[in-house]
Amino acid sequence: MNWHKSDNFAPLVLVFHGQQKYRQIRSLRQMAEVLIVAWPSFDGEEYLMAAKICLDAHLGTCSVNEARIALIRAAAEANIPVITVVPTISDEQSSVVEGGVSLVKGVHSA
Repeated sequence: MNWHKSDNFAPLVLVFHGQQKYRQIRSLRQMAEVLIVAWPSFDGEEYLMAAKICLDAHLGTCSVNEARIALIRAAAEANIPVITVVPTISDEQSSVVEGGVSLVKGVHSA
């Protein structure tokens, strides 16, 4: 798998405190960079799992989507808000709908 490849990696934005507040993640490479360079704590269980799954996805032993889910879980563990766009699943869940896509803000479980 190519680190730069963004196919199948649904974009998300992590909201950090500090100078570079918003970090858009569109690929495994960007995921690896944020985990290594910008993460506030390197000892959480979900953080370590996200780092491992990111490498596994790079090696092709798990999916890019599994890596994305692991990143969202690690963000929740570290109290890092996540902004993501997800397809509308039901009318109940779509409070804000633009072009058939529901905009969901905040940390959520995948």
